Amino acid sequence: QVQLVESGGGLVQPGGSLRLSCTASGSTLNYYAIAWFRQAPGKEREGVSCISSSSDSTYYADSVKGRFTIYRDYTKNTVYLQMNSLKTEDTAVYYCAAARGWYICANEYDYWGQETQVTDAS
Repeated sequence: QVQLVESGGGLVQPGGSLRLSCTASGSTLNYYAIAWFRQAPGKEREGVSCISSSSDSTYYADSVKGRFTIYRDYTKNTVYLQMNSLKTEDTAVYYCAAARGWYICANEYDYWGQETQVTDAS
């Protein structure tokens, strides 16, 4: 059983940066593809970014490409989402999810974290 805990959300001014963390307990994430999703009020959940288990492949939604970076720290069993040049439209609840296997972005995920909120402070 894998437990995922997100952290790092908060209030941020447009143009600012935040780094979200997705830390696992109960199992290593070495064999899991990890994705970040977000859901803004009144909108459907959106896939933001994915990273393969080996970190050799990543995916970014067009809405965040060039501004967000996903990466892993295997020693900390953590996947990060570095978010720069934040925009008002990035305000959402962010989730991470894990899928065991050789994916970049999976169709289904085995484990989900609880959420962390990113809010425009302006």
